[in-house]
Amino acid sequence: MNLPISHSRVTNVKRNIPFSPPDISEIEINEVVNTLKSGWITTGPKTKLLENKIAEFTNTSMAVCLNSATAGMELTLRLLGIGEGDEVITSAYTYTASASVIHHVGAKIVLVDTAEDSFHMDYAQLEKAITANTKAIIPVDIAGIMCDYEKVFEIVNRKQNLFRPANDIQAAFGRIIVLADAAHSFGATYKGKNSGEAADFTSFSFHAVKNFTTGEGGAVTWRDIPGIANEDIYKKYMLYSLHGQSKDALAKTKLGAWEYDILSPAYKCNMTDIMASIGLGQMERYPLILERRRSLIERYNDGLRDSEVDVLDHYGIDFSSSGHLYLVRLLHKDKESRNKVVEKLAEMGIATNVHYKPLPLFTAYKKMGFHINEYPNAYRQFANEITLPLHTLLSDEDVIYVVESLKTALEEV
Repeated sequence: MNLPISHSRVTNVKRNIPFSPPDISEIEINEVVNTLKSGWITTGPKTKLLENKIAEFTNTSMAVCLNSATAGMELTLRLLGIGEGDEVITSAYTYTASASVIHHVGAKIVLVDTAEDSFHMDYAQLEKAITANTKAIIPVDIAGIMCDYEKVFEIVNRKQNLFRPANDIQAAFGRIIVLADAAHSFGATYKGKNSGEAADFTSFSFHAVKNFTTGEGGAVTWRDIPGIANEDIYKKYMLYSLHGQSKDALAKTKLGAWEYDILSPAYKCNMTDIMASIGLGQMERYPLILERRRSLIERYNDGLRDSEVDVLDHYGIDFSSSGHLYLVRLLHKDKESRNKVVEKLAEMGIATNVHYKPLPLFTAYKKMGFHINEYPNAYRQFANEITLPLHTLLSDEDVIYVVESLKTALEEV
């Protein structure tokens, strides 16, 4: 799709373009109203229905809905029995949730740099970071583009001799477990696999700024594990997410069925039927949402083709992005110049963002002993990166305005 650029600069007419507002239609609203009228608003039939639809969408046997992708990753680590004395590897170029969950379970966070000129982790460095204590790897899908999971599995299989399982589920894998941080990639594909079926476990985010939203929320999918029933995995997620209670609220509504047990002092991170209602409406519309995001990305690409920027490839021969974020690197610009561009675009009414500030730049991770000079590629990606608005409430004219505004800002900085 070619952007019809027969226009003059449009920056003289100021617009107000938010960064990533939720796209909510009457379909979602009606689903929520139906739930509110039903008399059942917490985890119940609509949450179970959404889980089934997510499993079908991702080509997996089962899915579990929770209140965030963060909860999904943490509960997965706990389900796997990962904790003190273990190591989990993730990218230095990500949001804190990818690493904080490792800290929550008491394991050691191991960060690896990105590859040169890439937002994905350096797979060679990943392989070098593996030790006998490594129990899991959390690759991070950036902007909607999946990691090379074939390469990740090649690495963990080569390192299989180092793996020492500590429990039955780890023994069932017999190698390091791959848990995808797919907060950005719901609806993406890579080398014939959907996001959700490429890794051992996959955690999605349905936060308000995501392509597919339930307000807050998330889901986990997993591949079938030899010797372990999917129903048993699902039940463990339910126990962890509902205080370790042996019955959920829906089961307790059956006449005379109040009795329950607490099997562990667990957590509270379930999805509600109100949230799931939004998701059911979104699921009905999601193919068109993905299609529109692709159209917007192609328009951005065409508009910026001859500019001094480097844009992320979202679509290729063997992969297709979910089109979540439009990441742009400003060539020949440093961090200070990038920040000035952000300010100038704000003055023009355009909200932008930066994805991501590498974890070693944050106080919490500095206190853990991480130093940004050990992650030079991640720092270079961050220093001149700007994320432009990308959402399905954008018009084609809005994209033209953003493109021309960015060109103006680059000329002035």
